[in-house]
Amino acid sequence: MRTACIIVLLAGFAFPLRAGTQIPETGARSECIVPIRAVTSGKAHWFGYYDKEQFDPSGRYLLAMQVGFEDRTPNPDDAIQLGMVDLEDGDHWIPLGESRAWSWQQGCMLQWLPGSDSEVIYNDRDGEAFVSYIQDVFSGERRKLPRAIYCVSPDGKWGLSVNFARIQDTRPGYGYHGGVDPLAEQFAPEGDGIWRMNLETGESELLFSYAQAAAIPQEAKPAGKHWFNHLLYNMDGSRYTFLHRVHNEPGSTARTTRMFTADANGGNLHVVADHGMVSHFIWRDPEHILAWSREPDIGDRFILYRDQSDAMTVIGDGVLARDGHCTYSPDRKWILSDTYPDKNKMQHLYLYRVSDGKRVDLGQFYRPKPSENEWRCDLHPAWSRDGRTIAIDSMHEGDTRQVYVLDVSEYTAP
Repeated sequence: MRTACIIVLLAGFAFPLRAGTQIPETGARSECIVPIRAVTSGKAHWFGYYDKEQFDPSGRYLLAMQVGFEDRTPNPDDAIQLGMVDLEDGDHWIPLGESRAWSWQQGCMLQWLPGSDSEVIYNDRDGEAFVSYIQDVFSGERRKLPRAIYCVSPDGKWGLSVNFARIQDTRPGYGYHGGVDPLAEQFAPEGDGIWRMNLETGESELLFSYAQAAAIPQEAKPAGKHWFNHLLYNMDGSRYTFLHRVHNEPGSTARTTRMFTADANGGNLHVVADHGMVSHFIWRDPEHILAWSREPDIGDRFILYRDQSDAMTVIGDGVLARDGHCTYSPDRKWILSDTYPDKNKMQHLYLYRVSDGKRVDLGQFYRPKPSENEWRCDLHPAWSRDGRTIAIDSMHEGDTRQVYVLDVSEYTAP
């Protein structure tokens, strides 16, 4: 028996019910309390990580990626198609190009270039080198930059870069195949780490090395390979944050994580959290970071840290009880997040109102695939620029991931 995705329809966003996924183990069903529609179909489509701009400034165009398989790790010859959905023209798919530098969890870092109404930036591979392109989605004109980017400054002038071949070795599903890490045998090399690249000239400089990170004492005593990931600028571009991860032992997959922040030029380094576990996070404003983290006498919670200080506040204690891909609404009144699958294989999507702690459970979405492999499909919810719409990746209607948009204006509109 196939169950239906239950939809509450609101004026202006009414869509037919779509078939849900058979859930023989539990009889549970996917549900959503706000208007929802799939905006892609056919081959697998997804966007990936939640902290990139997926909607263009007008809200008309939605970025996504397309591929013809989704049940294995990619090999170096597997290319994904890049495109955008025209939400005002029947969800028409507009191809933009392709990339051979991608992962299931974060794609190729495709995102709208800050400050532009028509340009996107994304990563690709040139031989064994990872590069990036800035491309106009309407003219097709593009230019190549010599490094792949992890994140982009809010003014669109700078990109932070790391070694994606090293990440693929240390955390499969987040790095890229097909590249070469010349320092792969070194646990904490001096000549590699976090790079800052000028997006106009392509010039770059090493801001912080693995060796520098390893030299800073930490509470745990991991003895394996070091790497950086999850880099993100704050709201005004004055500082950025990143995770420093180390395998506990050589050859082990168990890891220890701590969070750093630094000035845009790499100075004024600050250890935000150093108790072994930091997961998903987002800047609330230029001085505060919300993170699912571990603190002594607190445990694992969503914690709001004040940068360059020891101040911290637990957010949603007893309400936000599980790790998730968290973001603030554009007006900072709401926190949007999801969860990993529960015992019924349901991923939950919710809003949390900062002012009074009200939680709105938007829906639950069945994920048929296991959680352990790198090609799992997390919801990775992302806001539109006006805060009225959310996009998610989901497999709740079958065996193929697709991109969905949800109208949450009932809750978030002024």
